[in-house]
Amino acid sequence: MIEFIIRERVENIGDRKGQRVYYASPKASFDVTWEEIVWMIVQRTSLTRGDVTNAAVSLAEIVCEGLSDGRNIDLGELGRLVVTVPSRRMDSPRDVTAEKALKDAKITFYPTKAMLEALRRIEMRVTRKTP
Repeated sequence: MIEFIIRERVENIGDRKGQRVYYASPKASFDVTWEEIVWMIVQRTSLTRGDVTNAAVSLAEIVCEGLSDGRNIDLGELGRLVVTVPSRRMDSPRDVTAEKALKDAKITFYPTKAMLEALRRIEMRVTRKTP
């Protein structure tokens, strides 16, 4: 469950500049920490804390190596990491060079259907102050 509170502010740009607007803002952020993830994996498997940590460190190294080579990464049940390199539009083919046309590489994450379904199951509620 994600609880939201109503916040207000005065817009300083756009069509509503100077108007008071109201919006929903998360009450608090409850992250799952790395230690909690490791502990949960240890509880659900026959792996030790060291095994889980070593596997995660190795996975991170392998992913970084693949990304450095410009490769997309299949993360199985999690999804895919895809390397994208946006290109500027140039006036002539001669102008299309790595230095001029290519922007910085980015990583786009494409979650699996199961992960997207987990998002659809999130319950949300806006908490209103009572007068």
